[in-house]
Amino acid sequence: MSEPGSAPSSIGVLTSGGDAAGMNPAVRAVIRTALHHGIDAYAIHEGYQGLVEGGEFIRRMEIADTDGILHKGGTAIGTARSQKFRTREGRRAAARNMLERGIDALVVIGGDGSLTGANMFRAEWAELLAELVDAGEVTRDVADAHPFLRLVGLVGSIDNDMSGTDMTIGADTALHRIVEAMDALRSTASSHQRSFVVEVMGRHCGYLALMASLATAANWVLIPEQPPADDWAEQMCRDIRAGRLIGRRQSVVVVAEGAEDREGNPITAEQIRKLLEDELGEDTRITTLGHVQRGGSPSAFDRYLATQLGCAAVERLLTDDPQTPAQLIGLRGNRVVTSPLMECVEQTRAVAERIKARDYDGAMLLRGGSFRQSYKILQTVQQAAARPTRPGRRRFRLAIVHGGGPAPGMNTAVRAAVRLGLDHGYTVLAVKNGFRGLRRGQVQEMGWMDVSGWVSDGGAELGTNRDVPSGEQIGQIAEQIAAHRIDGLLMAGGWSGYAAAYELHRHRDKYSALDIPIVCMPMTINNDVPGTELSIGSDTALNSIVTDVDKIRQSAVATRRVVVVEVMGRDCGYLALLSGIASGAERIYMPEDRITIDDLTSDIHAMAEGFRSGKRLGLIIRSEGADSVYNTWFITSLFEKEGGELFDARQAVLGHVQEGGDPSPFDRIHATTLTARCIEFLSEQLEAGGRASAMIGFQSGRQQFTDLTSYPALIESDVRRPVEQRWMESRRLAVIMRR
Repeated sequence: MSEPGSAPSSIGVLTSGGDAAGMNPAVRAVIRTALHHGIDAYAIHEGYQGLVEGGEFIRRMEIADTDGILHKGGTAIGTARSQKFRTREGRRAAARNMLERGIDALVVIGGDGSLTGANMFRAEWAELLAELVDAGEVTRDVADAHPFLRLVGLVGSIDNDMSGTDMTIGADTALHRIVEAMDALRSTASSHQRSFVVEVMGRHCGYLALMASLATAANWVLIPEQPPADDWAEQMCRDIRAGRLIGRRQSVVVVAEGAEDREGNPITAEQIRKLLEDELGEDTRITTLGHVQRGGSPSAFDRYLATQLGCAAVERLLTDDPQTPAQLIGLRGNRVVTSPLMECVEQTRAVAERIKARDYDGAMLLRGGSFRQSYKILQTVQQAAARPTRPGRRRFRLAIVHGGGPAPGMNTAVRAAVRLGLDHGYTVLAVKNGFRGLRRGQVQEMGWMDVSGWVSDGGAELGTNRDVPSGEQIGQIAEQIAAHRIDGLLMAGGWSGYAAAYELHRHRDKYSALDIPIVCMPMTINNDVPGTELSIGSDTALNSIVTDVDKIRQSAVATRRVVVVEVMGRDCGYLALLSGIASGAERIYMPEDRITIDDLTSDIHAMAEGFRSGKRLGLIIRSEGADSVYNTWFITSLFEKEGGELFDARQAVLGHVQEGGDPSPFDRIHATTLTARCIEFLSEQLEAGGRASAMIGFQSGRQQFTDLTSYPALIESDVRRPVEQRWMESRRLAVIMRR
């Protein structure tokens, strides 16, 4: 019986509205979490229509029913718009169907319209039950056993347009689809010196258009929240022409489907195409991406986000008072948060109302600080050249250097540093081959177009290595810094880069040339540097791992096989844990958790039991530094021997493929925005005569600086990882999700 403080009898989950990649991981997480806590779980097929129809549309689920959906796009349980649910009779039928199965808690995955409908259903619940009792369709005892409807909403929307969460389920995957398409367009556009107008989704929200433009170096973007000035057509033509004059072989304009001018008139892709052809004589083509943005396998981030939120939704239903207003589970500051659902819906609709009222500053304000920051940065880096330097302003000299292993996003960061530094009126120097190159004086001045096309390139054009200077090498670097008159240094790299930067900082009293501001930016796939919860490059690596594991899964499932996949990470298990959750691994072995023979024995027994029950695949993710004795070969051999006739075992060492590939949209965007903050930091220090050094990073979802002096206190003394690793909290999530 649903009394205050009691757990729900059964939990139902449905997807509604437009589909979004990541809905399947969310459904899977809801079902597995409910079953983990001993609560019956039901999947409601075809959204609210299935809730109204009942019967086979509402199915009780077991863990095995969620196998094989984690990596699939769309929604396996279907979604449909329901006119019947909009009626009182339809909602009464839905309530009856739920009562017949003892369901008195719902997780609804959809957009603001779907969530609003769910909240109305919840508000009417008591009245609907009374009507059902009066009509003799349910007994008083049944109605009394379920007096309240608990409701939690998850936002499944590619537009990322919902208040209450920094990211909606499906937005990252949609951005992947757009960026992949735009990367492909650039090669053909450059070959023919063409212009392309790319239309993306976003009727009232310009998130996809803005972030795709930032991630692909688009030359112009049009979004609903910030219509262009009245002379936008002339300005666009001037900018495109200026780009051609400095050597650009292609031009790309991105337009959100809801873009308007300041009079509220739509700006269409066809209108822009005609403008560029008539005014500039440009050979211009239109690409409307359409529903391809919704499709495809969910990205690693969307899988992890959806799993995290789905688990949190169920646990919220289990602990909330049933009379608590409906809640929305979202992500803010890299933390799962809960907000009143209808407040979030109202705030979301307020943006559209501001746009309709032509209060564009208000619309931008409601979108949040990161949205505004990204728009501002884009206005700078997409220019054809830097703005003229103010007369009398000192032209400081900034240098950028890499340190540590290569990470996707390094070239993106260099491009941003060069253009933003030049726009400040500074001279920007690039150091080749890391700190070894700095020691040898391998420094060159960079121009605006020297970094053209770097935004999407993987690897590190400047070169990098793991050298950490010591002894007389420190003095040699000091000499080169003095010789090149370097006023500030940006180090974009990993563990060795941080160690090298700290060595320079530590010796500033001995060498006056080292008494300059230094800022370290986290760029390593291992996510193992201090001062940040997330490093650039790790998202690309996770997507690389997940893509490879998906292929391994397809192969292994045909032969009843356990696969032990080894991933990188050195002494940090971030890649292992996050890729394990995102790929549905049964077991994850990390350096932070010591492996024992008892663990392996228990895991073998559990795996064997699973195969006896019909399992066809066993997936184990092992971090390369998990244990020096129980290595990948040993674990694979052990499972192969003990598997007998039930299963065989194979290993897959993914290796350096994890460091390669073009950076993901997430890594491109954050490499650019973090670099912008680093340039601002160096500028503030230099303009004020300061000499502070720092490490930038994401802490609680915000870009924050940590004093470089604290570097030794923030790292483990005997292993290469930070003292505090907030992602370790997800170990519990991995346990709940495994079969």
